[in-house]
Amino acid sequence: MTVITRWDPFREFSTLQDRMNRLFQDSFGQTGREESLSSSVFAPAVDVYEDEQHITLKIEVPGIDEKDIDIRVENNTLTVHGERKFEKDEKEENYRRVERQYGSFTRSFTLPNVVDAENIQADYDKGVLKIRLAKKAEAKPKQIKVNVGSQKTLEGKGKAA
Repeated sequence: MTVITRWDPFREFSTLQDRMNRLFQDSFGQTGREESLSSSVFAPAVDVYEDEQHITLKIEVPGIDEKDIDIRVENNTLTVHGERKFEKDEKEENYRRVERQYGSFTRSFTLPNVVDAENIQADYDKGVLKIRLAKKAEAKPKQIKVNVGSQKTLEGKGKAA
């Protein structure tokens, strides 16, 4: 039985490109050398959620000291900057694989007008940086009660005499 396969002339180029990418990644990527690790840039994962009182950001920054984290608010922009330093042991470790990212990061968030820039709290616990942005009082939702008008019953009208 003969199988007919559609010939794609670019498939070989795609395979060659993948192989070249892997070659350069293995040669010049994260190989455990301190020079390449100290110059990397990464962006930690961030969860953002909102309730009636606050907007909260949770940023994963395990292994970073709180003194290496800088949080600023300027022109309605919240900027979080930090650095995870490569820990160089005195004894020579022969790393076979380094997957954790090292270096500095900067994350910026444009704040909505409802945020009170004077009332921001930051807590750091178990590798998670939690930033709570309080909302302004006028921005908080208000419950408006709907009044139902009293129904006037007409007594005596419509009654048969």
